[in-house]
Amino acid sequence: MLRWTRAWTAPYRGIGLSNSSFSRLPIAPSSSQGGTEPRPVRLSYKLLDGEAASPALVFLHGLFGSKTNFNFVAKTLAQQTGRRVLTVDARNHGESSHSPDMSYEAMSKDLQDLLPHLGLVPCVLIGHSMGGRTAMLLALQRPELVERLIAVDISQVETTSSSNFPNYIAAMRAVDMANEASLSGARKLADERLRSVIQSASIRQLLLTNLVEVDGRFVWRLNLDALAQHLDKILDFPARQETYSGPTLFLRGGNSQFLLPSHYPEIRRLFPRAQMQTVPNAGHWVHSDRPQDFMAAVQSFLA
Repeated sequence: MLRWTRAWTAPYRGIGLSNSSFSRLPIAPSSSQGGTEPRPVRLSYKLLDGEAASPALVFLHGLFGSKTNFNFVAKTLAQQTGRRVLTVDARNHGESSHSPDMSYEAMSKDLQDLLPHLGLVPCVLIGHSMGGRTAMLLALQRPELVERLIAVDISQVETTSSSNFPNYIAAMRAVDMANEASLSGARKLADERLRSVIQSASIRQLLLTNLVEVDGRFVWRLNLDALAQHLDKILDFPARQETYSGPTLFLRGGNSQFLLPSHYPEIRRLFPRAQMQTVPNAGHWVHSDRPQDFMAAVQSFLA
C-alpha cells in the first residue's frame, strides 16, 4: 500500500517571502562567496514509503517549479516500482527556506545534507532543467551518494532557450495584487498581466502555482530577488574536471531546444556512461507533456 512516511514543510511566515512587504524574518546568509563552503538551508520534501532494499528515486524540479510538479509521476512510480520516492523543493522555491545564495554549489550542498539524513543514499537522482544541473553537480562532487543519474531536458552546455527567463521574473515582480480580495482574483489578475510577456498558457500556469496568500496578502512564494540576482549562475554550469562513472541517462523532449545532439561530446566528457534518449512530441517539461512515456523511460533505465 502506498503511504507517506515523512514530510517537512516550512510555514510561509518563516521562509522570507520575496515580496518587499514580507522581509520581517531573517533568511539564511550567503556563504558560498570567495570559495567558502555553502551553508545548507532547510528543504521542504515529501517521501513516499517503499522497499529499502532498492535505491530511492529522488526528483528535483526546475526553475520556477516545486515538488508538486512531480506528484503524479512520484505516486505512480512508487506504486509501480515499490521504491521509496522523494520529491524536494529547492531553496528559494516552494515551501523551502530562502537564501540570497542561489548557486548550484549551494543547491548541491542542501542535498548532501538532506539525503543522508533521510537514509536515502545512494539514490537514483532525477532532475529536470535546473534540478538536472543540480543533480549533475551532486553526482560529480559526491558520486558515492548517487547510484544512477537521470537529467531531464538539460545538459551542462549553455543554451539560448532560457533567454526569456529574465522577462518572466520581471513580469512577476511587476504584478500589483494589493487590491485583490481573493486568491482566485489575484491569480486571474496575474495571468492577465503575465499574458503580455508570456504567450504560453502552460508556462503561465506553472508560474501561477507560486502565488500564495500570506497574512491576507497575495505574494509570490519564489524568492524573486535571489533568482534575479543569480540568474546568470542558474543558466550556466560550474566548470568541472572530475567525472561521474555511474549509469546516466539524458532524456530530452523531442520538441525542445534545451538538450541537443551537439551537446553529446561535452556530456560524455563528464558522464562517460551517458545514454541519450528522446521522448517524441514532448517539450521542455517532458514529465508533464508525456508522463507515461517519461515514466516508461525511467523504468527502462532502472531495469
